[in-house]
Amino acid sequence: MNIPENLKFTKDHEWIKIDGDTATVGITDFAQSELGDIVFVDVETLDETIEKDEVFGSVEAVKTVSDLFMPVTGEVIEFNEALEDTPEKINSSPYDEGWIIKVKISDNSQIEELLDAAAYKEIIGA
Repeated sequence: MNIPENLKFTKDHEWIKIDGDTATVGITDFAQSELGDIVFVDVETLDETIEKDEVFGSVEAVKTVSDLFMPVTGEVIEFNEALEDTPEKINSSPYDEGWIIKVKISDNSQIEELLDAAAYKEIIGA
């Protein structure tokens, strides 16, 4: 199970990479393995400000659809358009090519509420 030390995580299995006041968000290796083959990604919140813990989109796997939750409050400024044609990038490269959105962070203090890699490993029993 790949859980990069340089990322932050949520209990809902999203990862977040902070770069100044911008964050890249995706789902964890654990989440993609639990979901199975991802066949569709739906994000209709581009250019919207979404509150922390609100739904910003969904991923559809062969057997299920799972909501995606915002790790921090912010404006969705970019969607990984490569996922429109190749949503399976989330399965093959969840932390690199399979990122889902980029967010302009509204409240940097919320970053402190996120889990580090060790805390996330405890949640998933890794």
